[in-house]
Amino acid sequence: MHFSLTSQTSTDGVTEQSFTLGEIPGVLFTPEGATGPRPLILMGHGGGQHKKAPGVLANAHRFAAEGGFAVAAIDAPNHGDRPKDEQFIQFAGDMRTRMAAGNDPTELVAAMHDLLAGQAVADWQAVLTEVQKLDHVGAGPVGYLGVSMGCGLGMPLLAAEPRVRAAVLGLLGAHGLAETAARVTVPVQFLLQWDDTRVPRDHALALFDALGSTDKTLHANPGDHGGIPAFETDNALRFFARHLG
Repeated sequence: MHFSLTSQTSTDGVTEQSFTLGEIPGVLFTPEGATGPRPLILMGHGGGQHKKAPGVLANAHRFAAEGGFAVAAIDAPNHGDRPKDEQFIQFAGDMRTRMAAGNDPTELVAAMHDLLAGQAVADWQAVLTEVQKLDHVGAGPVGYLGVSMGCGLGMPLLAAEPRVRAAVLGLLGAHGLAETAARVTVPVQFLLQWDDTRVPRDHALALFDALGSTDKTLHANPGDHGGIPAFETDNALRFFARHLG
């Protein structure tokens, strides 16, 4: 696959470089004027979102400006600027219908993540290889940040990819992921929203418990699925600084 940097802009001390790798669209965030190697964070987005969703942008800019990290974000399969196949469209429609009726979407969510995970892992591994060839990123330590669908697709990446050395995950349950989580052994900071109406609390606690990591921390906060407190970004910055340097 051909890797190409397609555009570049700088805002508030952070440079954004859009790129493509084959059919994978992505964006790389680095401190403005960055030279030499630095830790890299792979940032996964939530379901129905994309590589420049507001939460991704806000976190990526803070990680680059305050932490000096490089951050890579890509559109997950069937999201953002990528084409959507019929099976995914059917899954997404069924899930919206089930949630609108007040029914538990857990099994459909797990099936959708399973549908996307194989391609997502291959995409991230290929992007990681190419981005680390850039002089202002280099082959330094790598972390992963992703919650909700970002956790569902990130967990199999962590189980398969030894270059990723630490992760911030959460907002997801154990259904369909327990065996994969058991193969995750890197340090993990796990986020849980205590009043999450999408992910039952006991399911999220079960996923945390299933992680094979001996160094894992649970951060539980009040509020619903999308209500992660802003200070958790501060915690994530400190977590990655501690484990990636």
